[in-house]
Amino acid sequence: MMKKLLVASMVAVGLAGCGAMMGGSGAPQRSVGQAVDDVTIGTKLKAALAADPQLSALKINVDTTQGNVRLKGEVKTFALRKKAEDLARSIDGVKSVDNQLIITG
Repeated sequence: MMKKLLVASMVAVGLAGCGAMMGGSGAPQRSVGQAVDDVTIGTKLKAALAADPQLSALKINVDTTQGNVRLKGEVKTFALRKKAEDLARSIDGVKSVDNQLIITG
């Protein structure tokens, strides 16, 4: 039940963020297909983070724009910071990863 709720909330957050990225002042212009690709990347990465017992999908924010992933949030060690970045890089369609995760020790 909790896993279904987590997946549903990830999709909802991804779709909500998608609307904000589709234009507006200063926002990069993207096609609907690119926006769907970005949501897919974000959803796959959040699922991978949720499946990893060492990483917390709830403490790591994933933003994806035109295949460029930005990770924000907190992890306990440098090794986990690197692990989250490596997970992001392993997702099909990811062009770059901006790892802004903070190590809380």
